[in-house]
Amino acid sequence: MSRTHPDADRTRDPNPDPGQNPDRQQGYGLGARVGLLLNHPLSTYYLLLGTTLLLLILGLVMVLSASSIESFRVHGSPYTLAQRQGLFAVLGVIGMFFAARTSIQFWRGLAWPILGAAFVLLVAVLVIGVEVAGQRNWIEIVGPFRLQPSEFAKLALVVWGATLLSRTGREVPTWSALLMPVLPVAAAMMLLVLLEGDFGNTIMLAAITVGMLFAAGAPMRLFAVLAGVGAIGVILVTLAAPYRMQRFTSWLDPEADRLGFGWQVSQGQYALGTGGFWGVGLGASREKWGSLPEAHTDFIFPVIGEELGLFGTLSVLMLFAVLAFAIFRLSRNTRDPFVRLASAGVGSWIVVQAVINMGGVLGLLPVTGVTLPLVSYGGSSLIWTLAALGMLLAFARAEPDTRRALRRRSTAQSLRRR
Repeated sequence: MSRTHPDADRTRDPNPDPGQNPDRQQGYGLGARVGLLLNHPLSTYYLLLGTTLLLLILGLVMVLSASSIESFRVHGSPYTLAQRQGLFAVLGVIGMFFAARTSIQFWRGLAWPILGAAFVLLVAVLVIGVEVAGQRNWIEIVGPFRLQPSEFAKLALVVWGATLLSRTGREVPTWSALLMPVLPVAAAMMLLVLLEGDFGNTIMLAAITVGMLFAAGAPMRLFAVLAGVGAIGVILVTLAAPYRMQRFTSWLDPEADRLGFGWQVSQGQYALGTGGFWGVGLGASREKWGSLPEAHTDFIFPVIGEELGLFGTLSVLMLFAVLAFAIFRLSRNTRDPFVRLASAGVGSWIVVQAVINMGGVLGLLPVTGVTLPLVSYGGSSLIWTLAALGMLLAFARAEPDTRRALRRRSTAQSLRRR
């Protein structure tokens, strides 16, 4: 009978490396493996990059499908609008990868110049802008290409607001640091966008401001005050414009004006309902043949539901959920206050805009005219959203653990080439 040394059990590793223990590795569950992947230093970076590119590719495919009839009617070719969106996507991806190679100091240094440029453009659009669908929020550039300053203003508010709020030097900033000058500047920016008739992006600027203030540690009573002021503002703006009032009443009672202001939502819900689980097939939408207005812009989500079914819409929701998780994980885990605030601002921008767009389509919220980020047709929206996500990729690369992992990978690749 063999005897074991009395200290043998003491020297045995109670938590051996699963990679060195085949028996334990076989029993390693899926949840634990996902946890290991999420704990990898590069996980946030690749989640941001992967979900962004997947949403962009899905958007390009769906714009090609949803815009074909409108493109042929207006331009004589079913591919014109899709080709423009492809060009916007190429420019946006180039800008995103350029932004991903910048530094945190680069964005801090842009704070005041980018804010000044945003105000110049917001004022300029009121003077030289062109009116589209009742909104004077476009500046002609070359030919059919236009610039929408309110989209650029979102990125400007994020960079400038995060820079100022991160300089307070306090875990919980004082009221004066929160109110001056962040709120007055944000309010001035919202007023200019509202004067253009762009109520949707006014809400988005408010969401960005609230998101950054929350990340800065503002007290809840400040948000109660802002909610009250915001509710009064929404009521006044709605009463001031008859078409907004009609949209609101149509949302409260869709059956009251189903052939008028309720038509778009009704047709969008019909498209979602007829898609089933797998959809009628890519390119086979019936609603895009004129029944559903703005099928390739504000109401592209119903076309996804009709052509790709419940599977397609749930995939979109899942991609936005993963993107939101990655953004707010970056905001939570970083030690840099500027990165935390800027990430919270961009996350609020993308998540709230997606919720408002899909909520309007489903009839859960009033229709405000905002696009589905990265998916809907629109050059200004796409390019500046990709630029903001490129900034977050730069923040993710700048994290200490990520920098070390990237250096190790670069060194390993260099050794393999030898």
